[in-house]
Amino acid sequence: MDIKKIAKDTNKTLISYLTYRAVRVVYEQLDEMEPKRAYWLHQFSSRESIKDGELFMRKLFQERQDLAFRILTVRETLADELADFLPEMLRSGMQQANIEQRKNQLERMTQVSVEGDHPEQERPESA
Repeated sequence: MDIKKIAKDTNKTLISYLTYRAVRVVYEQLDEMEPKRAYWLHQFSSRESIKDGELFMRKLFQERQDLAFRILTVRETLADELADFLPEMLRSGMQQANIEQRKNQLERMTQVSVEGDHPEQERPESA
């Protein structure tokens, strides 16, 4: 298991997700104050995938530098705000999710064992 690669991949995914959230925040702000710019950003976001946040930003810089800088600022703010509590939230969230998965699987296994026909169970013979 290559922890450094996993960390890099996770970081890239998180940056892309924060880019997506920042685009939504900026869109909502623009929708209230500057509907034409909001419409443009919506069209651009529909055309360009945010799956790779860095590629999305490079393309946005080519077309609308002002919006690109605004989104960079918002995503950096989001990252700063998340950095303080994300590690503990990740640990506890993962533990809770794993507990739920184990519990659900145990329930399924128990139901199958109780409801299924097993050769070791004796059946009453008909008279």
